[in-house]
Amino acid sequence: MSFELIQKVNNEQRKAAVVTAKSGDTVRVHQKIKEGNKERVQVFEGVVIRVDRQKSHTARITVRKIASGVGVEKSFLIHSPLVEKIEITRRAKVRRNFLSYLRNRSGKSARLKAVKFDREGVNTLPEVKEEAPKAEEATETPAEEK
Repeated sequence: MSFELIQKVNNEQRKAAVVTAKSGDTVRVHQKIKEGNKERVQVFEGVVIRVDRQKSHTARITVRKIASGVGVEKSFLIHSPLVEKIEITRRAKVRRNFLSYLRNRSGKSARLKAVKFDREGVNTLPEVKEEAPKAEEATETPAEEK
């Protein structure tokens, strides 16, 4: 297999436009859940503690939340067809990519300093121009010869 072929397949699997989530962001991830023959959307809201391979088709974010007093972490592949939408609700000022120290903290010490941001602008995805199929070569009819 050639590298170009692998790249082509990988690029076909990517979503055209995704929200750029950073460490410290509070996000709501809408994920499709299939139970039997039913399908529903489940929302997981928490703080992004890690962002991996952001430019790749295997880009992943790890989101942490506290549920019933227990810390729960979940990783989401950003370009997965099961991830319907990622919505950023809050931004925080952090100086690291991997916020593992939040695992050891609870209560006030786990708070992050909020930063003002344009929520509407961040959550709207840019319009993606679909590539028009290449115009089939027009079959030119030869001019009538006199």
